Amino acid sequence: MFRTEVLEKVDRDYFNIIVLDAYDVSVQSKNTGHYWTIHNTEYPGEGACVIYHKHRFRHPYHLHGREPSLGRALRSIRKHDEWQMKRGEV
Repeated sequence: MFRTEVLEKVDRDYFNIIVLDAYDVSVQSKNTGHYWTIHNTEYPGEGACVIYHKHRFRHPYHLHGREPSLGRALRSIRKHDEWQMKRGEV
C-alpha cells in the first residue's frame, strides 16, 4: 500500500495525475506524453511495485519493470523520459 505521505510527493509539475490511490498511481509525463501505471504489489515488501507503460492513450500497456518503492519507480520513469527525448522519439 502506498502511504499518503509518499503519494503527496508525486511531482504535479512533471506529471498529469490520472489516478492516485493506495494501490495504483497512473500518470502521464508532461515531457513525452507517455502514460504510466504503477501498481503496488506489497510483495516482496510493503512499497514494492510493478511499472506499466504505453506511448499513446489508445495503445495497450506493457510491462516496463519493477521497483522496490514508488519513489524509485518515478525516478525510473524520468530516466526513461530522458532517454526518449535524447533519441528524439517523443
